[in-house]
Amino acid sequence: MKRVVITGAGTINALGHSVPATLEAMREGRCGIGDLEFRDVERLAIRIGGQVRGFEAEGRFNRQQMSLYDRFTQFTLTAAKEAIEQSGLEFHGELSAKAGVVLGNSGGGMQTLDENYRSVYEDGKNRVHPFVVPKLMNNAAAGHVSMQFNLKGPSFTVSTACASSNHAMAQAFQMVRSGMSPVMITGGSESMLCFGGVKAWEGLRVMSKDACRPFSANRNGMVQGEGAGVFVFEEYDHAKARGAEILCEVIGFAMSSDAADIVMPSKQGAARAIAGALQDARVNASEVGYINAHGTGTAANDKTECAAVADVFGPHADSLMISSTKSMHGHLIGGTGAVELLACIMALRDGVIAPTIGYEEPDPECALDVVPNEAREARVEVALSNAFAFGGLNAVLALRRV
Repeated sequence: MKRVVITGAGTINALGHSVPATLEAMREGRCGIGDLEFRDVERLAIRIGGQVRGFEAEGRFNRQQMSLYDRFTQFTLTAAKEAIEQSGLEFHGELSAKAGVVLGNSGGGMQTLDENYRSVYEDGKNRVHPFVVPKLMNNAAAGHVSMQFNLKGPSFTVSTACASSNHAMAQAFQMVRSGMSPVMITGGSESMLCFGGVKAWEGLRVMSKDACRPFSANRNGMVQGEGAGVFVFEEYDHAKARGAEILCEVIGFAMSSDAADIVMPSKQGAARAIAGALQDARVNASEVGYINAHGTGTAANDKTECAAVADVFGPHADSLMISSTKSMHGHLIGGTGAVELLACIMALRDGVIAPTIGYEEPDPECALDVVPNEAREARVEVALSNAFAFGGLNAVLALRRV
């Protein structure tokens, strides 16, 4: 099997419009969650989120592109450009024919849906724009990334709710590791912060009205975010041959299904995915220094995840650092695992552990080192990134310092 490394990273999210800006915010423990700003927000009970501010799409895309790009696609293309530029790759000839893109997304063009439902049902219009369907479809971002960067290999979208990005990156990892493709562009995006998107989530009664406080005893729910994270996964020998800078190595993954409940997580399902990732990576539990937790800030998720980590790692669980960056950028649903992977890269490459901010009260059922409120310097050799989704769908990635 081929070794797989990451040679490029790009992002736009509530913490920053680039990777350097995002990592700086994570180091500082800065919160990107604030008051939402969009039409009819006053009709919502939930009015906070990790909204991307100061993003001027008109300055990045021309008029024709704007008619085709929902906000989630705009975010994806922005992040992909940064990642591919950092990698130094250009896709021509045989590399173009074999390289592809696998992205995670859950809601698709939610902004487009919201605007056009409003137009038809509220404004009484009888026609919509002819490009509504290609603009809102979940695979729109993958299609546009493949076209913009001349990626002619396997290209598709994975949609598994909150685990979409991790499942997508796992597929990209598998393709490079197997030798199917020397390079894959992968990650995920989401943009559900509009009236219809937030209103639907309100119905679940899992949203906080004031803050995201994962693992804190006084937590009261999750907070949505938006944005994208995109990476270049590349075969190690291919990267070394061209003198590429390597950010870290992807060494394993595992997926599992709880097969139990559509919304309530299972400790056993999460534990199987974590243990499977260690087995696939061929590392011992004691080698792991950091876990980027799914850490939504709901009682069900936080307690279940901590119990699963304790089961898999045993006594070593007390030596692990585990944090949730959702406390800073919010829960990007299908795109969340991609932005969170940046925290793993920062831990491995820079020796900086992103904190869990908003932590106020210890919870005996989450009695792990959650890196409360302030970033920490520590040398980490192996890191895990957890994603656990509605439907009981779990995906865990393992990465190593290079």
